[in-house]
Amino acid sequence: MNFHERSGRYRLLLLGCMACIASAPSAWAREKHPSGMTSRAPAIFMPQPMPDRPTVFRSAAGVPGHAYWQNRADYAIHATITPETRTLSGEETITYTNNSPDGLDEVWLNLDQNIYQPGARSQFASDRFSASRTDGVRIEKVVVEYQGIKKEISPVISDTRMQLRLPATLRAKGGRARIHVTWHYVVPGPWGGRTSVTPSRNGDIYEIAQWYPRMAVYDDIRGWDTAPYLGQEFYLEYGNIDYRVTVPWNYTVAGSGTLLNPDRVLSAVERRRLSQAARSDTRVMIRTAQDVTDPGSHRHDHGNATWHFRMDNTRDVAFAASPAFIWDAARMNLPSVRGVTKGPHLAMSVYPVEGVGADGWDRSTEYVKHAIEYFSAQWYPYPWQNAINLGGHGAGMEYPGIVFDGMEDRGPQLFWITTHELGHGWFPMIVGSNERRNAFMDEGFNTFIDVYASDHFNHGEFAPKKDNEFAPQTGNPADDIVPLLRDRDAPTLMTPSDLVQEKYRHPVTYFKGAYGLKLLREQIIGPERFDPAFRRYIQVWAFHHPTPSDFFRFLGSETGEDLSWFWRGWYFENQAPDYACTAIHPDTNGYRVTVRNKGGLPIPVVMQMTYMDGSTQRRTIPTEAWYQHDAIDVPVTTHGVLRTVTLDPDHAIPDIDRTNNTLRAP
Repeated sequence: MNFHERSGRYRLLLLGCMACIASAPSAWAREKHPSGMTSRAPAIFMPQPMPDRPTVFRSAAGVPGHAYWQNRADYAIHATITPETRTLSGEETITYTNNSPDGLDEVWLNLDQNIYQPGARSQFASDRFSASRTDGVRIEKVVVEYQGIKKEISPVISDTRMQLRLPATLRAKGGRARIHVTWHYVVPGPWGGRTSVTPSRNGDIYEIAQWYPRMAVYDDIRGWDTAPYLGQEFYLEYGNIDYRVTVPWNYTVAGSGTLLNPDRVLSAVERRRLSQAARSDTRVMIRTAQDVTDPGSHRHDHGNATWHFRMDNTRDVAFAASPAFIWDAARMNLPSVRGVTKGPHLAMSVYPVEGVGADGWDRSTEYVKHAIEYFSAQWYPYPWQNAINLGGHGAGMEYPGIVFDGMEDRGPQLFWITTHELGHGWFPMIVGSNERRNAFMDEGFNTFIDVYASDHFNHGEFAPKKDNEFAPQTGNPADDIVPLLRDRDAPTLMTPSDLVQEKYRHPVTYFKGAYGLKLLREQIIGPERFDPAFRRYIQVWAFHHPTPSDFFRFLGSETGEDLSWFWRGWYFENQAPDYACTAIHPDTNGYRVTVRNKGGLPIPVVMQMTYMDGSTQRRTIPTEAWYQHDAIDVPVTTHGVLRTVTLDPDHAIPDIDRTNNTLRAP
């Protein structure tokens, strides 16, 4: 067949198809339903495109592809605190490995401390960090070492980013360079955030985080991910971090990872108590309130001391230092599996005397121990040796191996904040999503797992989990989230983190993000399929960088469900379920109940029949019921006399209008 013949036939075929389409009922056209309603193919069920396409790096099943790669950053850091000037100074060597298929002519580093500079972009984008002002980090010297040649580099600093133009292209697929950086900055005063120095009764507390120049991520999604730091936490490469912190002799340092030189910085009494804690399921005091005011309780009595820590396979480290610290610890019982740092594993709490109290920090280590053990057993083993809860200004902020909470926290609030921040050890410290862009994969996922931790702790002592940012506080998320679902101005979960207004940050990112997973687990998929899939998602993406597309594809593939309608309605849009029971008709074998779907999110819904004798009967209407209709007749076979029909009797789904959920039989 020549070209002209093929073209003619194709034109005839196309015209025929167009004629058929014109004469056939549209897939979107309404058709008459026997009950007088109409039917349609709703847009919610149309295929939902993902932001990122499958590639050889990320498969259609939502797992790393056969050519997946990830760069690596290892650090050796020596930092010094000078209390007289509240200065933190440091020298670091970054060993950066380029595993990408691209040669790199430049590299980028994050300078988060520049968020405090006058004129920083963050001050125009948000008022969250307006309380503190410093000159930011001062870069004294940068030297790049590659292929045996050292060369000093003049960095190009733009707000919270530093660009280094390399003297030679860093080779693809394994090229390695060493970057030496010397720097210092003044630690800002208390404000409740990343790095701060806070006064306490027995001395200043330094909470040091996002403190050293850190490599930006180069990945297969954007190349260099250089989003300026506006307050939405961080996105970093994994590696091993060896760091030393020099402080005055009477300071205690608590830091991410394992303390490598306890014999050089801890007294014999402290070392003996730590050994006892490693065998105890209840807390052992390492430093008591009496020790805090006793100079003889320290290993040294003058000068400085250097504390040496190491943490492997981590994206960051943080530490705290103060002469005011009380310190207690207990052992954690973790699974003995591959990838977990060898024990002893210790749950620790470090706090000033302001935190002491039976309903306060006296119970912190109990909470730490429970959180790490529960999350390890339920989802994925905690991979590091220690977990520390630090009582300071009250940042409510997480880092690998250590979290910063408030010395004044008490009761349920201390339990909830401790469990939540430690839960971040899994999201995003183990599963390294990009929290600067996709906050729901960090805050939402973590809030989801700590809701169940609250139910589990001490027979539900602090259950259900509540959060002051969520109103009203009924304890039932299906009811609490309705005002948000009715809010036309509320952003979607897929809105980039920096574009979410502060008033919506908790209700959307945390609450809606968590509740979406709860709906999937309890109403749509079921725990028997959801839990193994969620565990495998953590396992597959542990210490890697998944995107929302990866998660959506993975969960659908792993559970065997087409969840595109849920991704569209809950994540890409702000849809909500709204069901109505509109009619009850006597039938040959019982009744026909007409149920109408008035909402945009067709979550499976339970229909309960209550009979005159008080007995009940239940049926679940699946999502597929609404593929082609917005109203259906549900046959109810019974020999009893029907009294009422109620949709969603347990308030298990967020139906935004319950006034029409119950109908009395005629």
